[in-house]
Amino acid sequence: MNPQFFGKVAVLMGGASAEREISLLSGNGVLQALRSQGVDAHAFDPAKRALWTLQDEGFARCFIALHGGLGEDGSVQGALELMGIPYTGSGVMASSIAMDKVMTKRIWSAEGLPTPRSCVLGPEQRSAADLQRVLDTLGLPLIVKPPHEGSSIGISKVTQAAQLAPALALAAQYEPEALCEEFIVGEEVTCPVMGNGALATALPVVRIQAPDGAYDYQNKYFTDAVSYLFPSGLPAAEEAEIARVVLAAYRALGCRGWGRADLMIRASDRKAFLLEMNTAPGMTGHSLVPMSASAQGIGYQDLCMRILALATLDSSPHHRKTP
Repeated sequence: MNPQFFGKVAVLMGGASAEREISLLSGNGVLQALRSQGVDAHAFDPAKRALWTLQDEGFARCFIALHGGLGEDGSVQGALELMGIPYTGSGVMASSIAMDKVMTKRIWSAEGLPTPRSCVLGPEQRSAADLQRVLDTLGLPLIVKPPHEGSSIGISKVTQAAQLAPALALAAQYEPEALCEEFIVGEEVTCPVMGNGALATALPVVRIQAPDGAYDYQNKYFTDAVSYLFPSGLPAAEEAEIARVVLAAYRALGCRGWGRADLMIRASDRKAFLLEMNTAPGMTGHSLVPMSASAQGIGYQDLCMRILALATLDSSPHHRKTP
């Protein structure tokens, strides 16, 4: 893979979302990896510089290490489409849909893919009757989350009826609507995907063991309290079924390049349920895609180069050059 092929590369990091801190960690890791392989890579923070300067400064492609709104939601992707600068990850539509957990679940449900039962509460639906309807529909425990945030931001686990109103208030700090979701008792796993369409392949499953099941923002990125099993140690048939479901979920959303699906395996029957699809997954020292890739013998630097090689545009998906 000739690093000169890529030209001048911008690693988009930082941004203005609630996940800025994690994006900077991801972006700096990617930046150093690409530079170590001879790529002419430069840091670019859209929160500090106008995006259109990418064109003025002669950038040939972008590695998107932005997380959250205005990074994963199709906005940046649309701007890059207009400028004609190929970028990593999913295109405008898939990015926008995957960023919206409600729309994602609707598509998966329509495709017959397993995802936890859920209901959405708007800002005007906070009465005692509304809350009781959620409890009657989903039971306890349940999860409350903002539909457009990642990295476990604004998420609460509700184990008692009295906790539902505070959980909704926390989610409301990030956006008006709240997604209430059935809590699947079991094991949390994740499965990355690389490639496009029928050629996309699943990477090894990573099993996550967090203290008291608290795989939250702090434990994800800033402690070593979480155990990650890769290889997962799951039965081969179980891992193969997870890969099948994840690839179907990835294709149903129209994702491309790379992504990562998060799932829960229900303890009672070992059925896997899709939680969400990340179209610009983390690339920090605690991140899951590099762990999974390493289980297949792909190092961090090689992984970054492979992702960069898949950079393309929605407008010319069949005319992508390859190194």
